[in-house]
This record gives sequence, structure tokens and C-alpha cells, in this order.
Amino acid sequence: MNHLKPGETTRTPWILGVSGASGTPYAAAVLRALLKAGESVDLVVSRASRLTLLDETGISFRDAHWRDDLREWLSRGADGKPDTFTVDLDGVRHWGAGDLAAGPSSGSYPSKGMLIVPASTACVAGVALGLSKDLLQRAASVTLKEGRPLIVAVRETPLNGQTLRHMVSLDDAGAIVVPASPAFYAGATHIQDLVDFVAGRVLDAAGVEHTLYRRWKGELGGGASPSRTA
Repeated sequence: MNHLKPGETTRTPWILGVSGASGTPYAAAVLRALLKAGESVDLVVSRASRLTLLDETGISFRDAHWRDDLREWLSRGADGKPDTFTVDLDGVRHWGAGDLAAGPSSGSYPSKGMLIVPASTACVAGVALGLSKDLLQRAASVTLKEGRPLIVAVRETPLNGQTLRHMVSLDDAGAIVVPASPAFYAGATHIQDLVDFVAGRVLDAAGVEHTLYRRWKGELGGGASPSRTA
């Protein structure tokens, strides 16, 4: 549930920023899990990410029709199959990426923190340097200056020295950098399992409860199917 802490209001959302890196299924999995956990979400979809979403899913994300477009996006599995998930969007509020007068652009706007999923190297650089060129970067800067959790799910490879230095700067500023690196010990058998593992690690960093992946219990072979161990 959306548990309140001192200073929070009845609607104190997580801000979810989606940048232009490949990996829109990660963002969808995180958003679905946040809503399932009873959390409120303020969504910021960058201009670049809309191109990536169109390329990866064929979905056009339009400000004027964001609710319909978001429902279509979240209903798809990581394999692109439609109507895989059923979602309730009552807890979601959308802000345009160019709206620098939006609620999340101010520190007085209450939020639990921010998740950037996926985070491109350009987004990482912008946040590390405090550029605030759009609402996504501005909201991230506000999150840092207010001392709220900022989780940055970097999706890029290979990483050059400049990007690595930006990631260290984010860590120094208090952010948590979560590379979008799936693990295999949880017994993944489908692309959705790999996506859900990364989404689950992002939510772990945010302290949000979920059941997206099987946790390590210290027992070797727990993720292997019978056919693999025969």
C-alpha cells in the first residue's frame, strides 16, 4: 500500500522517468509492479523515449491520448504479445516532458523519490551535471537536492570513461545506480523473466515490495528446471 511517512500527503507518488535508451519493457514492468503494490506514480516520458517506444513496440505515446497509449503499452508482454497484462491506471498521473512548471519540477511537491527506467547515457550525463534540460532531468535534480531516493537504471553497453565518471558522480550525490543486467539464477525461461528481474532489482533499491523474481536462498540449483538437471 501507499504507506505515509511524516510530511507526506494522501497521494505521495513515486516519479517514474522513462528516457530514450532501449529497454521500454523495463519501464513497463516497473510501472505495473508499482501500481500492483498500491503506489501512486507520476509518469514522465521523454521525447527521445517516445521514439524508442515506437521502435520497440509500434506504440505512439501521445500527450493528448496518454491514458489509452499507456494502457496499450502496459498490457503487452516483453515479447510484444498484446493483452498479456491487465492494468488499472487510476494511480497514474502523467506530466509532459516539456512542462517545466509541472509538480515534480519543485521541491515543495511531495514525492517518495524517483526512478529512471531505462536511463540513457545522455540522461545520466544530464542528471549528473544538473542540466535540467527537460522535466525528467529537472525532477531528478529536485529529487537529489531534497534528499529523496533516486534510482537510475542505466541501459547501455559498453560504457566509456566519461559515462562511468558520471555514474560515480550520481553515486556521490546519493543516487543508486542499477545497471539493467539480468541474472539467471532465478530460473528464467522467458524474456519476461529477465525483464522482471531487472525491474525487481530497481524496486528493491526503492524499498517497494514485489514478487517479480525468485530470490536467492543460498541453495545451488534452485533455479534449474528438471530438464536442465536430468
